[in-house]
Amino acid sequence: MFSHVTLGTNDFNRALDFYDRLLTPLGLPRFHTDHAQGQAGYAAGPEASPQFWLMRPIDGQPASAGNGTTVAFEAPDRAAVRAFHAAALAMGAREEGSPGLRPHYHADFYGAYLRDPDGHKLCCVCHRHEATSEEPDDRPS
Repeated sequence: MFSHVTLGTNDFNRALDFYDRLLTPLGLPRFHTDHAQGQAGYAAGPEASPQFWLMRPIDGQPASAGNGTTVAFEAPDRAAVRAFHAAALAMGAREEGSPGLRPHYHADFYGAYLRDPDGHKLCCVCHRHEATSEEPDDRPS
């Protein structure tokens, strides 16, 4: 559906540390880094799509977060959503919504929301059904 998403950063090295630690466990390692230009790319591989990019703004102006913009990363399971959220908070992200079901999106939408150190709103979401001890998995396979 889309090729890539790019977020601006005002502190390239801090952003690299933040996203390296968040995205690698989701299978999105950094595949490109250009410190001189302030650009870094993350994806399943260099030719994979979609890609996530960080960069210092090309126009030289400070990076700013978009109002109404959220970048969502898909997790393989709910434990990965919780781990993403906890790791982000430990690295200085700001809480925007703790991990949990959001049935107003769909019955199995399990997500967490936060703001990265530059103020960008992020979501980590698992769309798969997972039975809990309170909820037996009686859905057909």
